[in-house]
Amino acid sequence: MSFKRPRVFIFNRFISGCSAPRLLLRLYLCLYLLTAAACVLSAAGQTAPAATPPDQTSPASTTAEKTTPEMSSRDEAPTFKVNVRLVLLRVVVRDQQGHPVGNLHKEDFQLFDNRKQQVISQFSVEQPGSQIAREQKATEIPAEGTEPTKTANVAERFIGYVFDDVHLTMQDLALVRIAAEHRMQMMQPTDRAAIFTTSGEGTLDFTEDRGKLHEALLRLQPRPIAPSEMQECPYMSYYMANLIVNQHDAQALDNARRDALQCSGMGASAGNAAELAIASQTAQTMAETTAQQRLALGDSETHLVLRSLKDIVRRMSAAPGQRIVVLVSPGFITPFQEQDVTDIIDYSVRQNVIVSAVDARGLYVPSLYGDVSRQNLPNVVTSPQESVYESLEETANDDVLLNLAESAGGTFFHNNNDLENGLKQAAESPEYYYVLGYSPQNMKFDGAFHGLTVKLAKPAKLTIQARKGYYAPKQAPNAKDEAREEIQEAIFSQEEMHDLPIDLHTQFFKASDEAAKLSVLVHVDVKRMHFQKTGGRNNNDLTIAAAVFDRNGSFISGNEKILEMHWKDETLEHKLDRGVTLKSSFDVKPGSYLVRLVVRDNEGLIAAENGPIEIP
Repeated sequence: MSFKRPRVFIFNRFISGCSAPRLLLRLYLCLYLLTAAACVLSAAGQTAPAATPPDQTSPASTTAEKTTPEMSSRDEAPTFKVNVRLVLLRVVVRDQQGHPVGNLHKEDFQLFDNRKQQVISQFSVEQPGSQIAREQKATEIPAEGTEPTKTANVAERFIGYVFDDVHLTMQDLALVRIAAEHRMQMMQPTDRAAIFTTSGEGTLDFTEDRGKLHEALLRLQPRPIAPSEMQECPYMSYYMANLIVNQHDAQALDNARRDALQCSGMGASAGNAAELAIASQTAQTMAETTAQQRLALGDSETHLVLRSLKDIVRRMSAAPGQRIVVLVSPGFITPFQEQDVTDIIDYSVRQNVIVSAVDARGLYVPSLYGDVSRQNLPNVVTSPQESVYESLEETANDDVLLNLAESAGGTFFHNNNDLENGLKQAAESPEYYYVLGYSPQNMKFDGAFHGLTVKLAKPAKLTIQARKGYYAPKQAPNAKDEAREEIQEAIFSQEEMHDLPIDLHTQFFKASDEAAKLSVLVHVDVKRMHFQKTGGRNNNDLTIAAAVFDRNGSFISGNEKILEMHWKDETLEHKLDRGVTLKSSFDVKPGSYLVRLVVRDNEGLIAAENGPIEIP
């Protein structure tokens, strides 16, 4: 889900608290003239000496820099925003009976990165059931003519069923559809379920309506990028293409060449050794070309699935209470896309989203002749090794499902035909889990794999479930992209943050029985903020994002504003005692909503608050 809205530039006219109307008018006029002068200088490309007032940083310049994090300190409480990557692990510890253990402490764990012990800098014990309805508060200041707001009731558990229709066959879908139908009939009144697909087609947002869920399940169908009826010569699977193109496997290429020689008929028509040599070279070219084409299609499908899954996890993070993603898939391989998998795991751990996986194939027994439901089959007579590759691919497909579930605190259900029970297990979260975090020293942006190991300081008869590793980024993160991503993640989260002095208030006015105007007010205690002194002014920008979600956690609407501040010392010291208040408005229907407010300044400090509201 993309949270992008046009930016609205709001200047110093939002000053509040001046007791004398005439003084306020003069202040508005003065600030307006200063802003206009700065814009003219910016447009003309002039640069004045730092000692003169007109040399203040232009609005165009500050707008370009407003999302760039920078190191800063305060005399009262220094805050440093350092570009350090924090690696998080979700760890589930179980006893001999398989029950989660929740009484361990930070000192009980040891964490190793590539066999080097790390300092655990972040530690928490999470109990998903206790997260329900956390911090459901709203502080409203009703204006004249408006009604006081009420706290909205929210569902307790949100389960997002993700059907990998890019890879699922019609046979697999028929079986999982029946199992999912039975599971959804067993939903509790406080449960909400959604139907997502990796293709993005035929989705249904969170609902308690079993009828709508049934209709969404009936709409599921395979939606591969590569046409399933494609009859290639030679036969080429995604797994084989990866071996030939990326891993330069000579044996895999030779098998494909021999298959091409046979399926094209060139081998049989060669009358002598010279013609056979030419035919063999032509067949190898055919095999290489087919491998390139099949790899491109497979890469596109894998990229689409991982991108969709990341968007779904982000969407899930906006829901209150327990959030569980259940990926239903036959699996797939991820050559050179491991960083995308790492990103999904990192995000799910940060946002307290459990990810489970169900192998839709059930009890899968690889066949010597490959998947007989497919039209494009390996030639087991001329190239028997191809059926071995097919079997290896089917086994490798499980690796990504196991990695996601194991790393994100979920369950991986496979090699079992009881898919209904599998969906039941996958939709449950562990009673306890631990979140461990550490900051790798001297991180190299080389895309290398880092093996992770979690141990108990004192050996015990306990089992540990945790991610096995991660891939380092291939390049240093861009500051602007990181800032944009921070705001996006914070909007679709439930965590409250208080790095900036803000307060959220909500109001509503009912224009009719069917329509209401919801007002979101953010009060900023400007005098408690940190400013950068440039050109004789106190400068800082605030990016203010507000979003409205319904009772099912579905995104309704949102907007983003930029407050550019270039205060004079006199204004900041004597005329902003009451701070600054900004207002956003949304047209909504009566119902239960959750308002999410996120504010970020130029230095990377973030404040985020929730405001449940009931409009009768």
